[in-house]
Amino acid sequence: MVVDFPIGLVSAYRARLVRWHFRSIGLAAGLVIAFTLAAAPAQASDRPVLLVMGDSLSTAYGLEQETGWVNLLAERLDGNARVVNASISGETSGGGASRLPELIGQHDPDIVLLELGGNDGLRGLPPSQLEANLAAMIEASQAAGAEVLLLGIDIPPNYGQAYRRAFTAVYTRLADTYDTPLVPFLLEGVALEDGMMQDDGIHPTTDAQPIILDNVWPELAPLLENNGVELAERAHD
Repeated sequence: MVVDFPIGLVSAYRARLVRWHFRSIGLAAGLVIAFTLAAAPAQASDRPVLLVMGDSLSTAYGLEQETGWVNLLAERLDGNARVVNASISGETSGGGASRLPELIGQHDPDIVLLELGGNDGLRGLPPSQLEANLAAMIEASQAAGAEVLLLGIDIPPNYGQAYRRAFTAVYTRLADTYDTPLVPFLLEGVALEDGMMQDDGIHPTTDAQPIILDNVWPELAPLLENNGVELAERAHD
């Protein structure tokens, strides 16, 4: 038996099917968008955060910002970690210690790179004061769950060799006390090399920046891997 439905009823039924179809598509699209938006922050938060606390050696002083070693580090990481450069030219260990707690609260870093002390040494500040300030920064970082990398600095013997030895010994002692990795001298292969320092004799040139990064990298790489960053093998010339 064939049943004929009124044309108006058929048209209305078809219209309902069309509306239901598009509502279903819209719901599915909405769910896809919602899941995408929910996943995006999670993926971003999965990236470890590196907080660099330094002075003019880490701000590319006198150079184009993009040529500095910290920016080169961010480029090498290629989005696998977020680098926050909180360095300030002229910064002392005391200034860094006072700023660090707020920066930790703001950025929640996984790794903190401490490159401070050069301005303390140039001003002849007591090494014991440098040690206390850096120790406070290490303790604050570790208490927040961050790993610390110390970047050591050497200074000219302006205040005598005894002061210089006491100054450089601070970094080794702190690394031993707090079980943190240490780059003994950030400017190794730079400070006494022709063409690697600017005319002031204090700040590295553009050509020196990749060397500085390569000084940091061997100690930083294991910390990155500890925080889930997969690093490709790098061939050195």
